Amino acid sequence: MAADIGFSELRVPLWLSGGLVLVWLGVILTVAESLYQFKHTTSEVTRKIVHIGTGNVILLAWMFEIPAWVGVGAAIVAGSIALLSHRLPIFPGINGVGRQSWGTFFYAVSMGVLIGWFWEIEQPYYAALGILVMAWGDGLAALVGQNFGKHPYRVFGMKKSVEGTLTMFGVSYLVSTLVLSASDGSIAHILWISAIVAAIATGLESFSNWGFDNFSVPVGTAAAAFFLLQII
Repeated sequence: MAADIGFSELRVPLWLSGGLVLVWLGVILTVAESLYQFKHTTSEVTRKIVHIGTGNVILLAWMFEIPAWVGVGAAIVAGSIALLSHRLPIFPGINGVGRQSWGTFFYAVSMGVLIGWFWEIEQPYYAALGILVMAWGDGLAALVGQNFGKHPYRVFGMKKSVEGTLTMFGVSYLVSTLVLSASDGSIAHILWISAIVAAIATGLESFSNWGFDNFSVPVGTAAAAFFLLQII
């Protein structure tokens, strides 16, 4: 059974920790929109900046022990804004009107589900694992695939690349190993469980469409790590 090991006994008032999270999100959104509006950075790149940047919010929530109700509530608000952005020009550089993807919505839903699940059992590192695998693994895999993918292939009509897929696996493995170091599993167990988690993340990312990987990857990898560590 994995133990609950947090960052520290750091006690920060909710108003301050919540404020820091809002500041972080504000900076990420401002940078992304500024690059889109003034530097003519492609919307795909700005989306990945937001994708990776917002994912790191889970570390702040874990570090400052932000209550589950705050995290779930914020996820509901974020998901509602994501749905609204399909009809209104909210952050066009991130999720333009009519964009045929529900990734931003599923991303918010996955955060709410994981915070509600793992905060309740006082094992927040599993939630962090799932979100960070999605944020860094999928984010970097997309950027590598689009810019350096020389060996394309298709899965159910979706264009992928060997380079992007390998990036997804490698980053997912690294993230899983680092985050699971917060558990009481042995190094050997953590290494092989991370390999399984990375393989699951890569498979789910490859076979998901319409942005559903933003839900299937974080929830699937967090659940896999959780159950694997329970049976060792």
